[in-house]
Amino acid sequence: MSAALLSSLVLILLPTLCFSQSDADSLLKFKKSLKNGDSKLKNWIPNSSPCRKNWVGVVCEGQTITGLRLSNLGLTGSIDVGALTKLRDLRTISLVKNSFTGPIPEFNKLGALNEIYLSNNQFSGEIPNTYFASMGSLKKLWLNDNNFTGHIPFSLMILSHLTELHLEGNQFSGKIPELKYPTVLKSLDLSGNKLEGNIPECYSKFNTSVFQGNAGLCGKQLTKQCVHHPPLDKPGSRSSTAAMIVTLATLVVVFFFVIVGIASTMHNKDDDLRNLSSSKETLRSVYPLPSSTRQRSSGKSRSSLKIKLRSQKVNNKNGMNDIVMVNEEKGVFGMNDLMNAEAEVLGNGQLGSAYKAVLGIGLAVVVKRMKEMNKLGKDGFGVEMKRIGNLKHPNVMTPLAFYFRKEEKLIVSEYMPHGSLLHALHDNQEPFHAKLTWENRLKIIKGIAEGLGYIHTQLATNVVPHGNLKTSNVLLTETYDPLLTNYGFHPFINSDRVSQRLFAYKSPECLQNQQHVSPKSDVYCLGIVILETMTGKYPSQYMDDSDGGIDVVQWAQSLISANHVEKLIDHEILASCPASVDQMVTIIRIGLACTKNNLDRRLSLNEAISKIQEVN
Repeated sequence: MSAALLSSLVLILLPTLCFSQSDADSLLKFKKSLKNGDSKLKNWIPNSSPCRKNWVGVVCEGQTITGLRLSNLGLTGSIDVGALTKLRDLRTISLVKNSFTGPIPEFNKLGALNEIYLSNNQFSGEIPNTYFASMGSLKKLWLNDNNFTGHIPFSLMILSHLTELHLEGNQFSGKIPELKYPTVLKSLDLSGNKLEGNIPECYSKFNTSVFQGNAGLCGKQLTKQCVHHPPLDKPGSRSSTAAMIVTLATLVVVFFFVIVGIASTMHNKDDDLRNLSSSKETLRSVYPLPSSTRQRSSGKSRSSLKIKLRSQKVNNKNGMNDIVMVNEEKGVFGMNDLMNAEAEVLGNGQLGSAYKAVLGIGLAVVVKRMKEMNKLGKDGFGVEMKRIGNLKHPNVMTPLAFYFRKEEKLIVSEYMPHGSLLHALHDNQEPFHAKLTWENRLKIIKGIAEGLGYIHTQLATNVVPHGNLKTSNVLLTETYDPLLTNYGFHPFINSDRVSQRLFAYKSPECLQNQQHVSPKSDVYCLGIVILETMTGKYPSQYMDDSDGGIDVVQWAQSLISANHVEKLIDHEILASCPASVDQMVTIIRIGLACTKNNLDRRLSLNEAISKIQEVN
């Protein structure tokens, strides 16, 4: 019986043993094609298991080889792709930071690959236009910092699962091909090449940095208008005359519509002010606005708040009782003070519209007209606002006053002239942007964490104490101290609208697992703020339709798993303070630990604060 049992086990296990040995033989054949494979891959030896013996750079799931991560090993020589075709479950290849030369290897023979990372080598030459036609499963392609030339392959731009494409730092030329699936691509970089022509509309969600360093490119992302040069006709020819007539007719029509537009605008009421689009609203509803936008906020826009307030019924002559002060440190004011101050429109946001007003006492304030805040009656609203007004912390902005009506609520806060962290991070023309050094960013992150910790202790009874933490709700002082604002509003907002108004509802437990928000939802928001601050990338998590920005969590995870975490760090701070790379990486890892999908694995707020404070 024992002999029969042993024979049966051998017959069962023999295919697996043979397959494992076949995988090992394939890798050893691949190793032989490398000039320095013996010295760099010493534990790749015959008659051993790649997975059980943890061969250098071999990624396994159980006893199945799924990836090769041979980064930063100084490897040279040719790459025997044919040997790798035997690895039927191979999905990832990373050869980052080696010394390979010559044309791109024939990885297109490995049609099941999901990820290819060839960054920081010396690959060169053109990539055939049909190279990627057989790679329908490819999701991530990093070819940056090589010497590739020629056009970007058309077959690459029609891949239906491609989420990350990095071609920066090469010599690609010609026009940028259209994307067939633009909503799928989340991370893109084409900077530092020789591309030319108009940037296609399908790339409109990506910011300027993606296309910089291509002198021949033009388009709205670069604020560089494309100039078209039609063939010149001979003077007096029929086509020339016809073109002139068409041009004149077009000018007349345009002039007509301009006049009509101006007339229409002059007759619009305040409620007909054009709303910003969702993406501009997120980026530009923070203050201060750029000068071009600020100049447009004149005339009707400046007086709109005054008109609204004067339409209210004031119960007494001075109106002081209509404004409820919750913080008198900056002085006391009333409804008449607001009515007599010209208001400058700052923008619209998820929670309502905002105006800047300079009061007669010399205090500049922001007046927010809040919407969807009808969950509490007047007494309950007052209790909550006074509770928030009692908060005192150097990293928390405390409101000054509020005004309550059933149809409308006003919340008045001090105006901060240096604007928000979001504005400083993403507006390259903003003076504060140039001073976002590593020291200042670390100071900001520490201050945000401390302020959030304070809010959690003072508003611990709230379902989610802050509820709306994002960089547009972090204001900056002149010395780069962060001030948290727009917090503690969860009890106010209508139950059927709260998920649309507060960023905490973008956390994975709400979007993916249909769970309720909790204090750990604030931790997720903190993680997004940390990643945005350290990478300088605008998170797609802020967008309602995710059509814009970059999924900073997924992007950070992929780069860390591919062992090129330095790519995550905003080059502006990396270049100015290279000695602090380890600390920068530590902060990024803390940010990722705050954004874990699994609530049990996500850091608690106290853990996150403690880890952040340890970074110096």
